[in-house]
Amino acid sequence: MARTTSDIVIDAPADRIMAVIADFPAYPRWATGVKTADVVSSGDAGRADQVHFVLDAAPIRDEYDLGYTWDGDRSVSWSLAQKGKMLTSMDGAYVLEPVDDSQTRVTYQLAVDVSVPLLGMLKRKAEKVIIDTALKGLKKQVEAL
Repeated sequence: MARTTSDIVIDAPADRIMAVIADFPAYPRWATGVKTADVVSSGDAGRADQVHFVLDAAPIRDEYDLGYTWDGDRSVSWSLAQKGKMLTSMDGAYVLEPVDDSQTRVTYQLAVDVSVPLLGMLKRKAEKVIIDTALKGLKKQVEAL
């Protein structure tokens, strides 16, 4: 499955950025379309293994669970653990690379499949909008802290 990718530089070290990414209950405040993000289970390091989302990001309104795999403050990847009504597949990742002592490049990769047929071009455009909105929201949230 082809992934859509985009990146942004955030004025913060990787650990601060990853702390915001790992704070799922706060997602409705900064992640556009996320109504709730409830941690279902957590792993040994205290970070979520599975999270239940309620999404209202037209045209997609759905509930689903994502399973997470963490690599310290370097990356986190996820995939659909429980399908929604519309979402049939979702694989993504945040990869964090230090630019210098005070800046980090965050790369967001995403591939989504929905039960409703979408032209490839429309699907990639939707993924790009999701990614760009998420990166801008993440940057704003991290830099405001």
